[in-house]
Amino acid sequence: MALEGLQPRVSRKWAAQAIGILPAATMVLVIAALAALLWFMDRGEREEQRASLINDSLWVEQALHFAVQSDADDILRLASDIRQGLTPEQARPRLELMLRNSPEIASIVWYDSGNTIMAAVPGGSSGMAPEATRSTRQMALQSGQTVYSQAIPSVGGYGFELAVPLYSQLQPAGVLAVAFSLEGLLSNHIPWWVAQKYQVAFADNGGAILASRTAVVPNSQAASHAIVFDPPGNGLILTVTRFDDRTSLTANALVAAIIAFSLLALASLVVTRRHMIRRGAAELALQEEHALRKAMEESLTVGMRARDHGGKIIYVNQAFCRMVGWPAEELVGCEPPMPYWLPEDMDRTLELHQLVLDGKAPPEGFEIKFQRRSGERFDALVYEAPLIDAEGRHRGWMGSVVDITDRKHIEELSRQQTEKLSQTARLVTMGEMASTLAHELNQPLAAISSYATGSMKWLEKGKVNRDELLAVFAKLSAQAQRAGQIIRRVREFVRKSEPNFAAVNMEELVSGTLEFVAPELRAQGIAVERQTGKPAPLCLGDRILLEQVLLNLIRNAIEAMAQTPKRSRKLSISHRLGAAEVTTLISDRGPGLSPQMKEKLFVPFATTKAEGMGMGLNICRTIIEMHRGRLWFEDRPGGGSVFAFAIPLHAQ
Repeated sequence: MALEGLQPRVSRKWAAQAIGILPAATMVLVIAALAALLWFMDRGEREEQRASLINDSLWVEQALHFAVQSDADDILRLASDIRQGLTPEQARPRLELMLRNSPEIASIVWYDSGNTIMAAVPGGSSGMAPEATRSTRQMALQSGQTVYSQAIPSVGGYGFELAVPLYSQLQPAGVLAVAFSLEGLLSNHIPWWVAQKYQVAFADNGGAILASRTAVVPNSQAASHAIVFDPPGNGLILTVTRFDDRTSLTANALVAAIIAFSLLALASLVVTRRHMIRRGAAELALQEEHALRKAMEESLTVGMRARDHGGKIIYVNQAFCRMVGWPAEELVGCEPPMPYWLPEDMDRTLELHQLVLDGKAPPEGFEIKFQRRSGERFDALVYEAPLIDAEGRHRGWMGSVVDITDRKHIEELSRQQTEKLSQTARLVTMGEMASTLAHELNQPLAAISSYATGSMKWLEKGKVNRDELLAVFAKLSAQAQRAGQIIRRVREFVRKSEPNFAAVNMEELVSGTLEFVAPELRAQGIAVERQTGKPAPLCLGDRILLEQVLLNLIRNAIEAMAQTPKRSRKLSISHRLGAAEVTTLISDRGPGLSPQMKEKLFVPFATTKAEGMGMGLNICRTIIEMHRGRLWFEDRPGGGSVFAFAIPLHAQ
């Protein structure tokens, strides 16, 4: 029985010990794996450096051979020209040019068959031992071949000589001796990047360095690669030695890694446990916050739509999905053009879309038409704001979309009702005016007719008394003046009030009038361009009457652009400040006026509108003239019309 109770406890003890040993064993394995990885990486790095050294050595050897061979080819061409009759005087400029273009050449000497110098640059001998150079030239003459000498000491260090035989009618005629400088070859044909990595040197068979090029002196244990430099050869060895920038930190790094990883493992276990506890609490709080925000979003009637910098939809809420009729799964990931954009209004929608992506969306929002999945159109008011993530990065744009179809419908009904009331009021006023004119003008017109008939009869009979005729004309004039007074009184009656002249800020007046017609401007898709003056001009006038003029001219401009493409509809309002008056210009981009219409533009009852009465511009001109101003029309350059009126400035 005792043994049976002991066995489970022993098993649990071994299990606990195994669990305790497991992290240590894991760390040992990790450290061993790291040590093996460092060893393999070090070995691979050395092999890679060795392969790079060999490749770069071959490249250096080819570059130096190419330089020597190129110079040899130039000398052979010169030797060919000498065989064809080139004189020493003619050869000297070419020798000097070759010396300038090839810095590795120390000298070029032309000897005749008697070893006499015919031409030399830079002058004199090559500076090499005469016995060595003489034997090279003799060997070239005897063999008839180009001969390279061994490495020979010279004035500027070591070099070698190239001897090219010259023949005339198959008989030896001389030798061209070219002295190459080993230092010149290395300094002019070894690039800086090679000198930064390697020591490039020429050595003899005994290993003595004859010439070298390097930026840093390598140590004795640095890796090197040797290549026989042939031609010229003759015991010349090209060695390329790599700078050994390796440090002895490998063993120290392994020990430090073992200690650091052991401590880090113990610390990470504690930190991980604490982190997991905090993370669990944070995840729970995040889930609650997410559920709360989700419930808030679901209760919204405002559509929310997020787009990235490229315009792709990355989020939509349920309100937006219900608004357009597409589920979130089909909308997220969509790129322009969106399925809810109107095909016939695609250009304007793309312009607004690009404005949003450029960060130029109007802060007050913009109106646009969208379509539901069923094809039904609806008006939307869109507000765009930057979408900033938790790290403060700008990820895109968040749009709030409000369905304003009902509101637009109410505004349109209100506008139509206002127009009907305004039209009724105008008709009533015109009815009163017509009735009053018919009644009041009857007597003076009848008198004028009677006086005119009597005057005509006197003239027909030929019995004309000058004084009596003047008296009749005076009565005619008096009756005409009476008729004018009657018309003025009727006009004043129609106005219902006396003008109230005071200082009027034209900028504020235009702003107020634009607010009144703002719904109509939005409905027609007309952009307003204003050119304001600084300071705002003040004029002397009746605010209500001037507002009536502005309203009439602006509405005429809106109606004139009914057939203009939406993207080109623009209403421009500007002011010109003169010495004694301010001029206000209202221009549209409509079709303009025909020559026939221009002639009767301000004539009462002349109109091009199907339901117009032709009194608007006439009344406007009357009001402006009442302000001691003037109203006129101009053709807009590029198409359209410009109506302008000038009124006196307010004397301050």
